[in-house]
Amino acid sequence: MNFIDIYSEDFPVFLKELINTTEFQRLKNVGMNCGCEYTRFPIFSKGKDYTRYTHSIGVSLIVWHFTKDIKQSIAGLLHDISSPVFAHVIDFLNEDHENQESTEEETEKVIRNSKEIQEILKKYNLTTEDVCNYHVYPIADNASPLLSADRLEYTLGNGFYYGFKTMKEIKSIYEDLIVSKNEMDIDEISFKTLDKAIEFTSLAMMNSRVYTCSEDRFSMQYLADLLKLAINKNIININDLYTTENEVIIKLKEDEELNSMWNKFLNFSQVFTSKTKPEVGYTVNIPAKRRYINPQVVLKGRVSNLSAKLSKDMDNFLKEDFDVWLSGK
Repeated sequence: MNFIDIYSEDFPVFLKELINTTEFQRLKNVGMNCGCEYTRFPIFSKGKDYTRYTHSIGVSLIVWHFTKDIKQSIAGLLHDISSPVFAHVIDFLNEDHENQESTEEETEKVIRNSKEIQEILKKYNLTTEDVCNYHVYPIADNASPLLSADRLEYTLGNGFYYGFKTMKEIKSIYEDLIVSKNEMDIDEISFKTLDKAIEFTSLAMMNSRVYTCSEDRFSMQYLADLLKLAINKNIININDLYTTENEVIIKLKEDEELNSMWNKFLNFSQVFTSKTKPEVGYTVNIPAKRRYINPQVVLKGRVSNLSAKLSKDMDNFLKEDFDVWLSGK
């Protein structure tokens, strides 16, 4: 079974047509783990198998499963269409590491300028405005820490690729989900049972630790600095960031200094922390975007109000101190 087969019993033709467009196919070579999968850190060892391509298809199928709505499903499919190489590393490059939203405005532009996508939208009597902003569809996306198709997919996907959950366990979690009104009277993907909600939230917290770990923050900032140097040396330009990772890596290897830095990046396997800045070597002090999910259980409320342990875990995570210097080897 393919991982994303869990999400929907049927696979609409309109999604397959959009998946085959040039712009969407590019996402096969844009990873979900923001370059960390190229390093030797064990937690990211299977990361190359999980791309923006897979994630985006997964989101669209989740939305389709719960809504059977073509506009929402396409918006979910195309929400990452403008993701640059190494994804959120470019937010670090743009000094937007805590929000990680600096490239989202390109989404509408990519959709509008794609002849292939426009022809498909026209076929289904849809406009760019119908599908370019998945934020307007609460099943596809909503305010953190609520549960949406986007957060659901990357939680289950990363949970699988990090080795935290088996496909069978993920399928069991997914089958416990339905759509219900939340406390704001807005549709939200919700759990039928507390047990599965706790299991999922625990998984989300495990993932959250990975997303903010020293290895992740160090790797992303190092790669951002490497790309910034490549731009300053005119080895790559901004447009190259919207090609594929393989194409950019080939260009980096053409420059002796950048090639050396890239090879060093590939071999990172340890990160060291210090409260004071080391006197030598590459070091960074970088905060993190704190991603976490607090789903609801139908007729019972939020997990944070139903599990004292998870409530404490969330509080501790939100209070975690990232004010340390990081260095690697």
